Amino acid sequence: MHLMRIGAVGSEKPVARITDEENGERYVDLSDVVVDFDERFFGSGLLAELPAIVAERVAAGQVIAFAGERIGAPIARPHQILCIGLNYRDHAAETGQEVPAEPILFTKSPNTLIGPNDEVRIPRGSTKPDWEVELGIVIGKRTSYLDSVEEAKDAIAGYCVVNDVSERAFQIERNGQWSKGKSAETFNPAGPWLVTPDEIPDVLDLGMWLDVSGVRRQTGSTSTMVFDPFFIVHYLSQFMVLEPGDLINTGTPPGVGMGLKPPVWLQAGDVMELGIDGLGSQRQTVLAPRPTPSD
Repeated sequence: MHLMRIGAVGSEKPVARITDEENGERYVDLSDVVVDFDERFFGSGLLAELPAIVAERVAAGQVIAFAGERIGAPIARPHQILCIGLNYRDHAAETGQEVPAEPILFTKSPNTLIGPNDEVRIPRGSTKPDWEVELGIVIGKRTSYLDSVEEAKDAIAGYCVVNDVSERAFQIERNGQWSKGKSAETFNPAGPWLVTPDEIPDVLDLGMWLDVSGVRRQTGSTSTMVFDPFFIVHYLSQFMVLEPGDLINTGTPPGVGMGLKPPVWLQAGDVMELGIDGLGSQRQTVLAPRPTPSD
């Protein structure tokens, strides 16, 4: 299934995306059976029941054409956003760092989450804003101390495209953890939809790409991950409790602005377009920093 949330900010409704050759892209409204795609939903086990509900409604003709609605993030604000750094060998090389022996973990503020086509705002004091196309993992049940990597597969509700927007000066030059450069408002576009694992033949063979203002900057594949999604979920479960609906950003392939020679940084007016095979695409316009009260 492809799960989406559509509507104005704060008023998104949960739907299932339906496609067929004859009618194209449409959706089934699920707001009468699901309050939201949030921690309570993923923890309830209702996800397993949705395919039958959706099939019944499609058969009954209860399918609606999209009409230009805003697309929100495919999940409501999660309990936490966890991120894995330097998880592609070629990205580590472009940044001049060694491939890590264990996953590098940092966090992003959950309120960075926005829709896939919402605007991204450069924070005040920013000098080095950057882009990162990534595979996102959504956790499907409360998880801790998993016994095996194989067991981790059952803990994953699905996958989505994320843009791990970063401010490199904040991240690297301000004497703190990476979260400082990752948690500005709007810094985690996600979506357009959450794809359940049964829809993905091989999560380790997905092409990835990102353009900035029409220039291809990133081209990669999940096949070059250092640590795959199942290893990551198993690994994290040894250190913390993963809650239903938690989001994990799994790292980016090469081509980030920091790795270019000379480096290239996002500017107000730039347009980021990015996507992953089978998971859809995003488009964000970059906005200038909010004015200070004295401006």
